[in-house]
Amino acid sequence: MADAGGWSTIESDEGLFTSLIETLGVKDTQFEELISLDADTIRSLGSVYGVIFLFKWTRETTTAHTSAPLDGTYDQTAPDNLFFAAQTIQNACGTQAILSVILNHDNPPAPTPPIPLGDELRSFKDFTTGFPPELRGEALSNSEAIRSAHNSFARASPFSDETARPQDDEKGADVYHFIAYTPVNGTLYELDGLQPYPISHGECGMGEFPEKVIEVLQRRIARYPPEETHFNLMAVVRDPRGRAREIGDAETLEREERKRAAWQWENTLRRHNFVGFIGEVMKGVVGSKEKDGGYEEWVEGAKRETRKKLEMRR
Repeated sequence: MADAGGWSTIESDEGLFTSLIETLGVKDTQFEELISLDADTIRSLGSVYGVIFLFKWTRETTTAHTSAPLDGTYDQTAPDNLFFAAQTIQNACGTQAILSVILNHDNPPAPTPPIPLGDELRSFKDFTTGFPPELRGEALSNSEAIRSAHNSFARASPFSDETARPQDDEKGADVYHFIAYTPVNGTLYELDGLQPYPISHGECGMGEFPEKVIEVLQRRIARYPPEETHFNLMAVVRDPRGRAREIGDAETLEREERKRAAWQWENTLRRHNFVGFIGEVMKGVVGSKEKDGGYEEWVEGAKRETRKKLEMRR
């Protein structure tokens, strides 16, 4: 893959992903983290457009550019209205998986409500219509608007280059990857930019999606060792606040507004570097201890507590 080209790493977080798509102009859509792998949980979220799956990438459990995927079949004649882009840079795989769901549901079959894309993503989708996956990937990597929105949610760090990421073949490095699962034109697709084609998992309508995708995910997770737990799953859903306002559900509306406020606070904290602040606090504490003459006793007490914790762990 090409150089990251100024794309920073971002966290896998429902509030961050929701704010990211809203920054790009998407409306009435949000992300919900799924803490249990069952169809009823997905179905309880209302209109679900797809899921974003985060997993640890390993050569043993993932194939790319082979004659056939480990599960499902390559769709080499995918419909023209299916948005699928090859991944040309590393750090954008989260945003690419998000767009793989969002851009495929601006005109879903009734009664599923469409996702309002906004001017920026509408223009991007129209511009890339008819492009092969490689050109779509290049167009995505070169989109200043999408890159700027993506990078605005990178965690601040004074110690590392956020555009750098361990290479796949670096010994001992854990590399994580995002992919999307979504039903399009009556077919359940796995959209992974590291694969040469979209992967079809058979017939699947919007109503069947919760059961169908859980079966696929269970087979995928089963390929990992039993002790592997580094997975994250998020659903792309209709913003429940609109429905709550329509039916006068004050309780749901209040709960969702509190959740949005918490997301906004967390995203604000991500953008700030607190290292300097922490350093000043530490200097103030040390200075206070030295002034009171209790510095040595304080340090020795901390050492004793550390040794005690180490002994308990042993």
